[in-house]
Amino acid sequence: MTDSNPSNTRDAEYLSKLQDYYADWKSIPSYASLCDVFGIASKSWVKAILDRLEKAGFVERTPDGMWIPTSNFFARHVADASVPAGMPVMVGSSHGDYHVIDDMLIDTPSKTTLIPVKGDSMIGAGIHDGDLAVVEKRNLANVGDIVVAIVDGDFTLKTLGKEGGKFVLRPENPDYPVIHPQGTLEIFGILVGLVRKYK
Repeated sequence: MTDSNPSNTRDAEYLSKLQDYYADWKSIPSYASLCDVFGIASKSWVKAILDRLEKAGFVERTPDGMWIPTSNFFARHVADASVPAGMPVMVGSSHGDYHVIDDMLIDTPSKTTLIPVKGDSMIGAGIHDGDLAVVEKRNLANVGDIVVAIVDGDFTLKTLGKEGGKFVLRPENPDYPVIHPQGTLEIFGILVGLVRKYK
């Protein structure tokens, strides 16, 4: 069934459909294909929708006329109420702010890398096997920072500590020993965020 008179009151719905399509195919399709995606009957209505989404800052045109997403296209809704771990509360999805996840996690893209976590030595800090550590590359850190360090030639993710005036690397799991570097200790970067996908 196609929409006989699409209006701007449904633009949030059209944006959601476009985001789902882009997530699958990494492109914004032709007007003809978007008629099917949006469930509408006219290419001119598709153009009107895209024009409104452009004015709202979600899409833009390249110099050769192709539609592409802006950074706001990837913004995700943040509910206007937090979710407690105890008793449930109603969380609305119609209010609140929007955030681009990259903007929340990454301050300096050129200095930031994602590193897969292996093992459970940092589980006490909420860092699990299979997580992606968001690491800002820098060679200075403070005691208490969670760092990616190169110690005696090996990379490791640990909490930076100090014992007897010397830096050590502390696991956040009592099953693992504190690392006392025998040779060099180099800070590769600081943990600034964590990405985990639940299945």
